[in-house]
Order: sequence, then structure tokens, then C-alpha cells
Amino acid sequence: MSFAFGIGIGTQNKQGEWLEVFYQQPVMTPDNALMEVVFNALDYKGGNQAMGATAEQLSQLANALRQVGQTEQAVLAEKAATSARPVVVTILETDDTASSTPEVYLKLHLISHRMARPHGLKLDGIFGLLPNLAWTNEGAIDLGELSDRQLQARIEGRTLEVKSVDKFPQMTDYVVPKGVRIADTARVRLGAYVGEGTTVMHEGFINFNAGTEGTSMIEGRISAGVMVGKGSDLGGGCSTMGTLSGGGNIIIAVGENCLIGANAGIGIPLGDRCKVEAGLYITAGTKVALLDDNNELVEVIKARDLANQPDLLFRRNSQTGAVECKTNKSAIELNEELHANN
Repeated sequence: MSFAFGIGIGTQNKQGEWLEVFYQQPVMTPDNALMEVVFNALDYKGGNQAMGATAEQLSQLANALRQVGQTEQAVLAEKAATSARPVVVTILETDDTASSTPEVYLKLHLISHRMARPHGLKLDGIFGLLPNLAWTNEGAIDLGELSDRQLQARIEGRTLEVKSVDKFPQMTDYVVPKGVRIADTARVRLGAYVGEGTTVMHEGFINFNAGTEGTSMIEGRISAGVMVGKGSDLGGGCSTMGTLSGGGNIIIAVGENCLIGANAGIGIPLGDRCKVEAGLYITAGTKVALLDDNNELVEVIKARDLANQPDLLFRRNSQTGAVECKTNKSAIELNEELHANN
């Protein structure tokens, strides 16, 4: 059984190099009937491949898919056969390191379609396969071709708007998951996993290979590799340190029903029902004073020793400046009206 499959419509530069690919209906672990049809129609020989497909090949593929009951993929192949843009059929036999831009885009789509979770796919080496592009109101443009495209637009009485220059596009140009609110779509990258019920406000940001379980309010930054549990609230301007940032080996995560206050941040994984006071940034090496129920000092330890522990309240002593930690038994309850996405 193969690992993943997708019929994609993409963009190439003048040298015929792939810049980006849109997969409307990617498939995780496609069944044998579908793959047998693809093998025969495209003369696939095995392994991970991104194969350019002609209109004739796509029409033949569509007919064969209909015969085995793969109606949705058949309709997609028929539509792709009429595409003015180049079409690629990508097959991932295994989740090995990607070797082409279409393969990377298929994996990013799988995450944003919620078919795979952050840390669930092999994404090492993808930066070298993602070209830095101008993302414009006319799609992705090779930076070496941008100036000519801008001039041509002016000659034709148009303005070519460059929205960003980046390796990653915004997720919503490719995938809009069910049941989410995203105030500024430019701040959520393709490859983000946005769980149903999540609200991302204007200053919220979600990187690729990161995201939320759902019913979360995101007004801060979710860095690459970080997963936020259900019911958690990331306050305005707060930050989560990216997984493996600084050469460490701690996977950063936020548990369920947590609150990270405005302009606060974490460099350790939080367990469930934790709270970090506004403005307080905790790194793995931060010295933390543990307090008992009477606010008496028990011991001073490093924050990494509290990683993944539930029901903790991190605060800074307003008189001494010391970082303190107490048990926090009150769960954080989010305003239900703010999370009404449907």
C-alpha cells in the first residue's frame, strides 16, 4: 500500500522547474484499486515520484478511475485534463525524505487537510526544495522573472501586487479547514494544522508543521513544531519557542486548557491546565522558585524539570523579580461565543 497520492495543478518557471502545486483532494494511504489504475495509466515503476501528466494521460486516467469506482478522483482528473497550467501526479510510496517540490507540497497539504499531524511526516530537507518566490495577486512568480512580469502588468494597465517573498505560501490559498476563524490569513502558513473550533486573531501566527487541536484562541505565535491542546488560549503577542530552536532537543507543546498571557512565552512543554503570567518568558534554563500552599520556598529548580507537568502557575514576583511556580487548580475556560465558528 502506498503512503500518499495527489493530482496537482501547479506553476513552473521558464526553465520548467516546479514553483508550487495545489492538491485539491490529496489522499493518505490510497487503496490498492486506485494505485493499480495509476500504475497502468502513467506507467509508474514504483518509489516516490512526481510525474508530469498530459491531457491525454489524464483523460485515460479519469476513465480508468471511474471503472473502479474512484469517482471523486476521476472527476478531478477530468478537470485537470483541461488545465491551462501544468499538472503533476505525485505518488509517495513511503514517507521518505522528499526529493522534489511537488512531493513537499503534497506533504504540506496532508497536514493542512488534517490527514497528518505535526511531527507525523518526515519533513527534513524541505527548505532546499522550496524555492523563494514572489507571492502575488497573480500567483507564484520566480524572483528572476518578477521584474519582467511587473513591467508587463504596467504596460497592460495593471499593477502586480507582491504580497510576500517567502518559501511558504499562506495556507488559505490552498486549504480552508472546516470550522475555523482566521482574521489575517497571511499569518497562517501552508503546512499548519488548524483544528476545528480554532480562532486565530489578527496578531496570531501558525507556522508549518505546527498547530492546534481545536477550540483554541490564538493571539500569539505558534512556532514550527509546536502543537497547542484543546481549550488553550495564547494571549496577544505571546510566543512559543520553535521545536529544536537553539539546538535543544525538547519538543515544545502546550497542553489542554492552558493560558499563556500577553507578551509571555515558553521554551518548555506545558502540561494541561497551566498558566504563564503576562510578560513572563520561561526558557528551559530559567531558575524557578517552587512555592508551597503557604507561599513558602520549597526549592529552586530549572524550568525544564517542570516540563509537561499539569496544573502549574508561573509568575514573576513583583518585588524581587524571581520567577515562581505554584500549583494552579483552576482550569482556564474560554468564552464560548468567541469560538463559535460555524
